[in-house]
Amino acid sequence: MDSNQLRQLFAKALRASLASPLLLAGCGGLDLKGYSPPVCEDGWKLAMSGLSPATQPDLVQLRRSQDTGDQRDPRFHEVLSSSGTACATASQPATCQAELDALAPEGGFRSSCDLFCESYYLATTEGDTVAAKASLEALLSFLGAIDTPQEALLRVFADGYTVSCSQLERGAVKANGDGTFNVVASKGFACGEGTKETQYLFQVSATGEVVEKDSEVLKRGDKGCSVGRRPAGLQSDGVVECADTVGRHLALVAHLEAVSIQAFLRLRAELALHGADVELQDAALRGAMDEVMHTEVSGRLARKYGATPERPQVASLPPRPLAEVVLDNAVEGCVRETYGALVAHHQSLHAEDSEVREVMARIAEDETRHADLSWAVDRWASARLAESERTAVREARLRAVETLRAEVAEPTDAALIRELGLPTPEVAMAMVDTLSRELWN
Repeated sequence: MDSNQLRQLFAKALRASLASPLLLAGCGGLDLKGYSPPVCEDGWKLAMSGLSPATQPDLVQLRRSQDTGDQRDPRFHEVLSSSGTACATASQPATCQAELDALAPEGGFRSSCDLFCESYYLATTEGDTVAAKASLEALLSFLGAIDTPQEALLRVFADGYTVSCSQLERGAVKANGDGTFNVVASKGFACGEGTKETQYLFQVSATGEVVEKDSEVLKRGDKGCSVGRRPAGLQSDGVVECADTVGRHLALVAHLEAVSIQAFLRLRAELALHGADVELQDAALRGAMDEVMHTEVSGRLARKYGATPERPQVASLPPRPLAEVVLDNAVEGCVRETYGALVAHHQSLHAEDSEVREVMARIAEDETRHADLSWAVDRWASARLAESERTAVREARLRAVETLRAEVAEPTDAALIRELGLPTPEVAMAMVDTLSRELWN
């Protein structure tokens, strides 16, 4: 099975998938009749229009600051959304603007730290006064009574919950007759064993009190939700907090691409150790170089949607016996990377985002070569294994297929299907079925 044969098989799988109904995945949860989505900028940034603060400023901005890892400039500050005109009533507009540009508080009304730290705060100008609302107390003082839907959404966002701009089941608001607001939000991400994404219903009072009224798990994660070659010793899961579902997914993809660099470098070293042909070793090295580019472009896409990929963590492990290398290659390469290449081809055809289509067209070709390498390694090594070891590899591959089949049957967010061109569960199952018949069995 070489790259040309894989392309022919992928074309067949994509044609077969068209016979499956293109249904968007639905979600259960609360009755959302009467709820409205948040007002957002660029499709994912909570807008500052719709606020009714105690004193109306000339400008209000929602900003985010993040660690840069650079000691010379340790924090990066960016404006996510804004309303009004900066320094409109200032007596010295240039001085006011300079102070606004230099505004860089240490914390925020919402802060979190994992491998990097980030905070959210408001920046305002009012006359000659430039200020940051960088604590929950300062935010509530600025807003005064919570008397608009957008303020209620911002209040829940301040508590660390995700307020989606595109999916009502993950971001919605409704005014109640008693002056309170119901807000629907979510927290968590369903990717990785033991993870889950939970939907919450909150009631927000005029004083800013937030009371949880209901919650429901929208989706549970599994240990293998990403497709692609993962290295032995992987310790990070790539899950990040982001207000946008597409951004979170792209950050996960970028993390997987980054860890794949280590997977290919390890494969090259182990192929050399076990006496593999130089051509196989060179192909593994080229795979690592491909993944450097994939990491860069997928990270750029993630940041476009407001997410910062997690830095990968891979433990240093000793070289493995050939049988272990081949078994890992069967699961991560022959199954997961092969399917990942097919998904990339699907995305290059169906993504609504033109930049995603362009990027995935390039990645799809590279991933097809990587899948070809996986099968070449499998052929080279099989002749060097005992019959019992070959049986173990074959059984591991079949188990990996069944695991993959269960994963792709899970509901997929409509935004990921639309923006990124991911296959619906029905289409994904058809693709897996074709690969199973033609390649894996």
